[in-house]
Amino acid sequence: MGERHVVGLISDTHGLVRPEVFDALAGVELILHAGDVGRGVLVELAAIAPVQAVYGNTDPAGDPDLAESIEMTLGGVSIHVSHGHEVGSPTPERLVAKYDADVIVYGHTHRQLIQRIGARLVVNPGAAGHRRFDLTPSVARLTIDDGAARVDLVELT
Repeated sequence: MGERHVVGLISDTHGLVRPEVFDALAGVELILHAGDVGRGVLVELAAIAPVQAVYGNTDPAGDPDLAESIEMTLGGVSIHVSHGHEVGSPTPERLVAKYDADVIVYGHTHRQLIQRIGARLVVNPGAAGHRRFDLTPSVARLTIDDGAARVDLVELT
């Protein structure tokens, strides 16, 4: 059996970590936050697993805990994380045109999305924070198994 990694994907918490997030992301080895974090969120999430986060359009500039983007390779799969607002109105097509990663994770729209474009995977885990736009709050679990990536959305009800 080969290398297996499970990563939690979360975005648009806007200062709120719902209690359901702890069960939804239990057992992940890493959490990637795609921006619009809010105060205290990274500390709470760190109780689950190590966290890396990017800033979103509502996060304060210059926060040393937030990066402009995250570029990493895990289990042979390249991953890019950014908030998505940097491409205007983010769509999978715009993100794939801008970033070369196998898996592109973004937020900003608050809408859950998993889309394959060729061999590449574009993921918006949805908004995990305050309910807005009549959308169900959610997170996602990225599983990398023997160099193949798949994503499962987890609704927070």
